[in-house]
Amino acid sequence: MKHLLALGLLGLVAEAPALAQTPTTPAAKAESPYRASATKINDLVHTKLDVRFDYAKRYLYGKEWVTLKPHAYPTDSLRLDAKGMDIKTVALMNGDQQQTLKYNYADGMNLRINLGKTFKPGEQYIIYIDYTSKPDELKVKGSAAITDAKGLYFINPDSAVKGKPVQIWTQGETEGSSAWFPTIDRPNQKTTEEISMTVPSKYVTLSNGALVSQKPAGPGLRTDTWKMDLPHSPYLFMMAVGDFRITKDSWRGKEVSYYLEPRYAPFAKQIFGNTPDMLEFFSNRLGVEYPWNKYAQIVARDYVSGAMENTTATLHGEQVQLTDRELLDREYTGESVIAHELFHQWFGDYVTAESWANITVNETMADFSEGLYAEHKYGKDAADAHYYRYLRRYLSSPRDAAKTLVRFHYDEQEEVFDLVSYQKGGAIMDMLRTYLGDDVFFAGLQKYLKDNAFGNGEAHQMRLAFEAVSGQDLNWFYNQWYFAPGHPVVTIDYAWDAAKKVQSVTVKQTQPGQVFQLPFVIDYYMGGKVQHQPVTMTEATQTFTMPLAAKPELVNVDANKKTLWIKTDNKPVGESVYQYSHAPLFVDRREAVDAAAKAQTTDAAARKMLLAALNDKFYGVRLAAIEALKMDDKSVAKAAAPALRKLATKEKDPFVLSSLLTVLAKAKDKKDEKFFSKQLNSQSYNVQGAALRALATVKPSEALVQARKYENDTHGALTQAVTEAYAKNGTLAQWPYVRDKFDAARIQGKFNLMEPMAAMLGRLDDPTALSEGIARLKDLGVKYKSYGADKPVIGLLQGIVPAKTGRANAAEAQQAVEKAVAEIQAAK
Repeated sequence: MKHLLALGLLGLVAEAPALAQTPTTPAAKAESPYRASATKINDLVHTKLDVRFDYAKRYLYGKEWVTLKPHAYPTDSLRLDAKGMDIKTVALMNGDQQQTLKYNYADGMNLRINLGKTFKPGEQYIIYIDYTSKPDELKVKGSAAITDAKGLYFINPDSAVKGKPVQIWTQGETEGSSAWFPTIDRPNQKTTEEISMTVPSKYVTLSNGALVSQKPAGPGLRTDTWKMDLPHSPYLFMMAVGDFRITKDSWRGKEVSYYLEPRYAPFAKQIFGNTPDMLEFFSNRLGVEYPWNKYAQIVARDYVSGAMENTTATLHGEQVQLTDRELLDREYTGESVIAHELFHQWFGDYVTAESWANITVNETMADFSEGLYAEHKYGKDAADAHYYRYLRRYLSSPRDAAKTLVRFHYDEQEEVFDLVSYQKGGAIMDMLRTYLGDDVFFAGLQKYLKDNAFGNGEAHQMRLAFEAVSGQDLNWFYNQWYFAPGHPVVTIDYAWDAAKKVQSVTVKQTQPGQVFQLPFVIDYYMGGKVQHQPVTMTEATQTFTMPLAAKPELVNVDANKKTLWIKTDNKPVGESVYQYSHAPLFVDRREAVDAAAKAQTTDAAARKMLLAALNDKFYGVRLAAIEALKMDDKSVAKAAAPALRKLATKEKDPFVLSSLLTVLAKAKDKKDEKFFSKQLNSQSYNVQGAALRALATVKPSEALVQARKYENDTHGALTQAVTEAYAKNGTLAQWPYVRDKFDAARIQGKFNLMEPMAAMLGRLDDPTALSEGIARLKDLGVKYKSYGADKPVIGLLQGIVPAKTGRANAAEAQQAVEKAVAEIQAAK
């Protein structure tokens, strides 16, 4: 599962340049119950389904033959998860004959069946169930990570929304599969499967495993049967039905396919084309060949999360569905979800978390794989930049610092899908890789996969696999990183003893609670050479010393840049300048940019280094350097503007060029108008959008003229810029456009539009516009309060009031704002 919704919001609301220093909330809530792995009374063996759909009622009519066996003890009863269904028949199969059974379904959630006889451990039996699934009538709630939990979704089934496709798809994780077929909906169950779907002939279907038959089923209907011969967990079952175009690829003789809406099908290979390379790379790196018979990826409308690793058939949200021009603006983070879900086919599907408490063995591994593939395909800088971005997201969220990676106490299982299971966990795995070394690390992953193939795993089994191949006891590592919360917060100080010719490095852990055991390397740069010192920190404050022939030009603590900590590094800015040009890693250079940024207005060497970073070999460092420039400082602007203009003549990366336009616009120099206007012809929507915003800073009237040319555009960055141009400089005539684009925007787009829309409300005197705008901002603050959206929304709302001073509707505006703020503050 990749829950992009939550991550996107955290990127906008919670991620800040200054990282949170210490956890500010308590650890796991004491009142949350302990969540053990589900007790196995009966084991699933095989699940056979025959389903058809009622689009008008949004029902599924199902027949099921489920094969089970008692796990350890004889039993005469069976409990199945079956959420909100009509149960018509329950019977025990005796050959082709049905023996009707007694059952209790009083709560509408648990189907309790009296088997009529006692079955011994391992003795198989088949239960037949005739049922109706009614997902839209189901009373269940989603979560921040997975926004709905009704399992089966009818998208635009009555074609009421013009231009929107008619689709059906399912979402099983965490326990949504039991909303569309009775099962034991727990991750520690495994079953083979066969699903027959009767659908309108004009549609295509997708499910797990192989399509074994397609047969006419009456006028305008067809029955497709999909079969899965290898066992997997019920939450990984899937179905999809709709008007999709299939583009086929292959890998080692296995079918690789991409299901897209017709208008995006021409770009299928551009969107998903690296999938065969990922299959090859992951198979070789893990030493375990992709274990399933095919791999399909499908894109669905209105998906409730980011993407889902259904076995052999990953379902993606529509954000991956892009045209060729939109793909120009896709960063690796947009492609990384493809690697993430594919890696789940090993970590999550082949070996599945035994319980939701242990989701780390699924999600941590998938998050780690994103950087792993980036390194293979795009180089080490790209991988390190990806990990760096993800780690900062975790470190910027104090509430998540209070949680453990393996989490046995929670209220709802969806709670474990968070920055800890994903970003923190991925950083921990990258740290363990560095500690063990590649050969041992990947041998450990191979052993874990082979030892638990088609079964379940938990963190301790992964630890034992690493211990077996490394010969080391790793309890210390798992105890502090997997079973305890938080992370180190350190200060680093330096001293050179000229008389003794000894360099000292003092590291002090200042976080509350446990002292972390931290192995890392210190590099000493002297006379063009580097001396490495491996150390292990075991105390709250520790000093490490190194005798050297002369004072080093740079002391680089944590030279591998993999330790998960928040550090205050008190090295002189001169050493940071040296670090930029001599230390090899992305994080070395990125940290040097941050240090130089703080000193750019007072230190000429720092400013010179920052300008040099504008030409860094990696786009991410160039981007950081551009965004760090303080163009409101005359000395910086005087030095930077010519350098930015020179870079603009050769820069090819759309993200860097977009940022360059944005920063150059801060100079508000009319000589840049021609360049800004020229960039409106870019093929990149990001560059076009940035150019329109930049043009508005030097010639607002021309920006409004240009904005009207792109009114009918529906591509995110450019549409956003048009909306902002209207919001900042338009009149009441443009309010409907701004309002409607805000409504149509995805969550991230709404957050981007908050500030310009609030500014527009401050300028307009129309009471209807004021009411409509305040209501929208308030709803955003209420809905995403848990992500910290309430504070920026309240600030924007309160900013409307002084903007109305002396205006006709000032009192009305103040009253409306106060009411909206009160509702946000009262929201839970």
